[in-house]
Amino acid sequence: MSTDIKIPELPESVADATIVTWHKQAGETVRRDEVLLDIETDKVVLEVPAPQDGVIDEILVPEGEVVTAGQVVGKLGAGKGTAKADNPTESKAAGKSEESPPAEAPPLSPAVRKLVAEHDLEPSAIEGSGRDGRILKEDVLRHVEQQAAAQDSEKAAAPPPRTEAPAPAASTPPGQRTERRVPMTRLRARIAERLLEVQQSAAILTTFNEVNMAPVMEMRARHKEAFEKRHGVRLGFMSFFVRAATEALKRFPEINASIDGKDIVYHGYFDIGIAVSSPRGLVVPVLRDTDGLSMAEVEKGINALGEKAKSGGLTMDDLTGGTFTISNGGVFGSLLSTPIINPPQSAILGMHTIQERPVAEKGQVVIRPMMYLALSYDHRLVDGREAVQFLVTIKSLLEDPAKLLLDV
Repeated sequence: MSTDIKIPELPESVADATIVTWHKQAGETVRRDEVLLDIETDKVVLEVPAPQDGVIDEILVPEGEVVTAGQVVGKLGAGKGTAKADNPTESKAAGKSEESPPAEAPPLSPAVRKLVAEHDLEPSAIEGSGRDGRILKEDVLRHVEQQAAAQDSEKAAAPPPRTEAPAPAASTPPGQRTERRVPMTRLRARIAERLLEVQQSAAILTTFNEVNMAPVMEMRARHKEAFEKRHGVRLGFMSFFVRAATEALKRFPEINASIDGKDIVYHGYFDIGIAVSSPRGLVVPVLRDTDGLSMAEVEKGINALGEKAKSGGLTMDDLTGGTFTISNGGVFGSLLSTPIINPPQSAILGMHTIQERPVAEKGQVVIRPMMYLALSYDHRLVDGREAVQFLVTIKSLLEDPAKLLLDV
C-alpha cells in the first residue's frame, strides 16, 4: 500500500509554491523525516520530509511546477529500493560491507545543497563553520576556491606535455552579441510586484540628514574588545541604529503605525526589520521587541538572522510582522539613496557609507566621518514635520550615544 507525498500547509497569505528540487527519484529508498523535495514560496524555501520509511514509487509533479497545500506530488510505498550512490567508491564500499551503517551527512540547507550539486562535491569533504558543524554557503565557496587553487598548483608543477602545440581555444567571434534567458525566481518576482505596488499605492516622500559618526566610532573602538569578550559577539554599528530608531519610534508613533483600509493601526510594540542580502535576493527578517533588547541581544539577534538568511533557513515567522525597517546600503558603498517602503509599514530608514568630509564646527572647518541618512515615508500617514523630527532625533542620539544609555 502506498502513501501520498503531500505538500504541507503553507504559511498564511501564501497561496501556492513551486517545486525547486526533488532530492529523491523513483525507486530510491528513503527514511522517515528525510528531505524529499524543496518548495519555494514568495518568501522562503521549505523542505518537505518523508512521512515514513519506504521507497519512492512515483513522482507525480516534476520540478518547476506550481503546487498548492495538500496537493499530492508523489507516492511512497513500502519495501526496499535502490540507494543512490554519489560515486563509484561509495557503491563498492556498500557492496563490501552491508553491516556498517553509512555516515550521516551534515545538515544542508536548500541553497547549500544546490551549490554542492552544481559543483559535484561530496558534503563530507567540506568543513562546516555553522552551528553544530552545519555547512554554510561560504564553506562551499571556500572549498571550491581551495580545490581550484590546488589544481592550479598541480598544473604549474607538472612538466609540459610532449605534444604538438594545442589549437587556440574557441572564442566568441567579433561582433557576436550573446544573451542568456533564465526564469525569474518566485522571490524576485514577488519583490518586483511588491515594490511596484507600494510605489503605485503610497505617497512616498524622502527626507535626508547627515550624522557625524565619530562619537559612535570612538565608543565602539574603546569598548569593542571588552564587549566581545563578555558577550561573545562583536559590537557593530547596526545595534546603535536599532536602539536609536526604537527610541525615535517611541517619540513619533505615526512612524511605527500602518494604514489598514480607512483605519490607522498604531503598534504598541517595536519589531524592526533588517534588510539583508541572501543568495535568493533581498530579504527583511524581523528583530522582535527591540525596546526590551540590550545592545548585545540586538547584535546576537542580527547575527542569527543573517546566518539564517545566508543558509536559506529563514522561516515565515522571521519575515513577517515588522513595524519599521532599516536598510544599510552603505555596506555596498552607497553614498546616498531613496529606499522604498516595505508595505504595510509607513517608513524605512536608509543607512549609507561612512565617508570623511569637511564640515563646519564652531566656525572651523574640520574633517569628520559622516554618513547620510534617508527616511522614506508614506505621506498619507506621516507629515513632513514628524518625519524630519524623527530623523533629527536619530541624528541627535547617534552623535551623543550616551543618551541611548541614559534614556534622555
